[in-house]
Formats: sequence, structure tokens, C-alpha cells
Amino acid sequence: MKHLFPLLLLLAGACSRVEAPAPVGPVPDARQLAWQRLETYAFVHYGLNTFNDMEWGYGNTPASTFDPAALDCDQWVRTLKAAGMKGVMLTAKHHDGFCLWPSAYTDYSVKSSPWRDGKGDLVRELSDACRRHGLRFGIYLSPWDRHHAEYGREAYVEYFHNQMRELLTNYGPLFEYWFDGANGGDGWYGGADERRSIDARSYYRYEEARETIRSLQPEAVIFGGTCADIRWIGNEEGWAGQTNWSFVKGAGDQNVNDFTHGERDGDHWLPGEVDVSIRPGWFYHPREDTQLKSLSQLVDIYYQSVGRNANLLLNFPVDRSGRIAAADSARIVAWRQTLDAEFAHELLAGADVEADNVRGGARRFAPGRTTDGNWESYWATDDGVTEGVLTFRFEAPQHVNRLLLQEYIPLGQRVARFAVEWSGDGREWHPVETDEELTTIGYKRILRFDKVKTNGIRIVFNSARACPCINNIAAY
Repeated sequence: MKHLFPLLLLLAGACSRVEAPAPVGPVPDARQLAWQRLETYAFVHYGLNTFNDMEWGYGNTPASTFDPAALDCDQWVRTLKAAGMKGVMLTAKHHDGFCLWPSAYTDYSVKSSPWRDGKGDLVRELSDACRRHGLRFGIYLSPWDRHHAEYGREAYVEYFHNQMRELLTNYGPLFEYWFDGANGGDGWYGGADERRSIDARSYYRYEEARETIRSLQPEAVIFGGTCADIRWIGNEEGWAGQTNWSFVKGAGDQNVNDFTHGERDGDHWLPGEVDVSIRPGWFYHPREDTQLKSLSQLVDIYYQSVGRNANLLLNFPVDRSGRIAAADSARIVAWRQTLDAEFAHELLAGADVEADNVRGGARRFAPGRTTDGNWESYWATDDGVTEGVLTFRFEAPQHVNRLLLQEYIPLGQRVARFAVEWSGDGREWHPVETDEELTTIGYKRILRFDKVKTNGIRIVFNSARACPCINNIAAY
């Protein structure tokens, strides 16, 4: 035995020297990775449109129209936190040009309204409420401004950048900065009442805006414009593609690239964001009080966004009083309770797991790394091995109808196709019954399938861009 012990130490040392897989580009940067791990956060659309019963205001409504009777940002944030949201994005200025903060560059803002006797700052109230309750805060600033007399000319671009700097410097850390894609068209434009067209790619000086955001809010990801860190998913219906690569070719252009599915041969990491409203509209309309998305629709949206390697930005149209309506609040809390119940009983943590290949035979890449609860550890195969099998066996048969898989994306997104099987006797394997295409995984993939009573789950990785690196698998 005394001769065997040094040999064991030598073998352990050899295993510990097995190198991690090389990254397979493109890969996320630190801000993109932190953003992806938020998974779900809220949008709030509020402003003159709320009081005008419109989606896109024309820019000619008096600022005095804005007068909520019981605005309560703490009520918003408490509701959203109870729904499991990790942050809140606010439409600080929509296309009508009305500003929810007392901008130094225009009177068309809350300072010209009766709300808080003209001394209010809704951006401040919401950012403070987020900090009090532990949520992240983000800003939407519409590039298009249907109120400003100089829109379409150089003077407006200076105004736009000045307002951007106000929002970037006065309201604490931001996790996301949102540029809307609606640009140019008819507007009031200081009384001109005309159409104005611009070249959105060059007019707003997005490259300069990116540098400003990077210098003032280095942790914020950028949505929209020509220098985005994340991409629109291609619809406002609440779903990402079943195949969803986190990268595209070039810098990303919704008119050129496949934003719904990403592009396997992409060279630019640009993960998808799913934006959708809990009601038909983005702003509050009394006629939509009975048109809330159903609980089952909202649950589907979760599985078709977060469950397909995208983040979910779920919108809440705050009502005219200045609160999230009771029905909306009840519905979204029920949504969270439903999801919590569906993921309450994880089954693989205590299961035996084996793999047909382990990178260098090293313990640090063993299959048990997929169930150890450590996001930074992962199972990996040897270089050149782009197929593999993980087999989980239960001590006693279990009922299973959900499976969650995650890749260790700091090393890139790799898996292109996989299969999931179950066994009633531990010997014969059957494919699970699901409507999903079992292609990409990425940061997170969640499958729903018909409930099976099984002694084990087997995951077959059929194709990958490089050796698989899987850091989490869970069954429910």
C-alpha cells in the first residue's frame, strides 16, 4: 500500500493537469454573460400615451395631460419582485417626446405637468424603488421624437445625446440601455405637422452613443441601434426559435441576419431578447382590462423564451392612476407560483450519472459536474469528440416531464443536436414525446414532454461545434 499511495498521487496530479477546452468563438463578454443570467425582467410603458389611450402619441398633447393620482413605483417593484423579475426597464421617453424626468433640455416633461406640482421625477422614483427592493434598473430612450421641432436635423441629434447623458449619469447603475427601432415618419415637430425621414444607421451617431454608454455605464448591455450587445428576437409575440444560436454574422442587422434563430456560422456574439406585453398593447387601455394574456399563455411564453436560450422582457402597462392594475398583478404572481411549482422537485441531484467519455479522465470534467450546483463546473469530452452520452439512473422510478440543460457558454455555444430518452426497465430506451426540435442548448434550454415513469434519463449529444461543455442538467 505504501508503494501504491505515491502512484495515486501521481495519477491525481496528471488528471489535475488536464487542460480545459479552448473557447470556440464567438464567446460572450462579461456584461453579456451577467445579462443572460438575469433571465427575466420587466418593461414598463407609461406616459402621455397612457392618458391619451394611444400606442404612439403624435407629440402634440400638452404636458399638463400627465397627472397620475396615485403613482406608486414601490407598488410596481414589489409586484415585479414577487413575480421573480430581476430588473425593470422604463420608457423614459417614447416617440411622442414627453420625458418622465425633468430634463434640462426641454420643457416637454414632467416638470410642466401638475403631477407632484411639477417637481416630480418618475425616473428617479423608479430607480430608487429598484434599489430599495434589490432589482436592477434599465432605461429606454426613443431615438424618434415626434414633438421636437428639429427632429431630422443635426440640432436634434445633439439634444438626443444630451438627454442620453442625463439618464446615464443621474440614476445609478443601469443593466440595459434600449434604443427603439421605430424611426421617422409623421409628427407634430413643433407645429410643422409633417413627415420627416432619416437614415437611422447614420443619423443618430450610434457609434458615439456606444462610447458614451460604455464610459458612463460599463455594465449595461445595449439593445438596438448599430452597436448592440443583444438582439431583438424578431417578433413581439413572446417566442424565440426552437433553434437559437447566440451569434450572427457581422454586427447584426435585423434586415440581413436571422434574429429569430441566430446563425450557426456567426462570428459575433449577439444573444436574443424576447419582448412581449402582458396585454395586447404596450400602454394601458381600459378596453384591454379583460384581455390579459392567460396564465397558460404566459407559461408558454416562459418556456418559449428563457427555455429557448433567450431572455424575457415582459411588459406591464401601468394604469392611469399610476399603478400596475390588480388583475395584472394577480396574473403575474400566479405565473411565478405556477413556474415555481413546476420546478419544485428536482430529481437528478441524487441520481447516479455516467458518461461515455470524460475529458482526460479528469475528475474536474466528470459527469457529476452537471448536477453539483456549481455554474462554473462542467462535464466535457476530449478534443475532437463532438458526440457523447450522459446517463442518469434513479434508485427508484420517478415521474418526469421537464428537463433543463445548460452549456458553459464562457467557452462558446457548441451543441447543435441532441436527443433525450427514458427507460422503464433500465435497459430499453425510448425518446421522450415533445414538440420541440432538439437542436441548440446555449445558456439554457428547457423541455416539456409527456410525463414518463422512468428508472433513468439518457441524453445523447449527436452533434456539436466542438467538444460539449455541459454545466447543468436538471429533471423535474
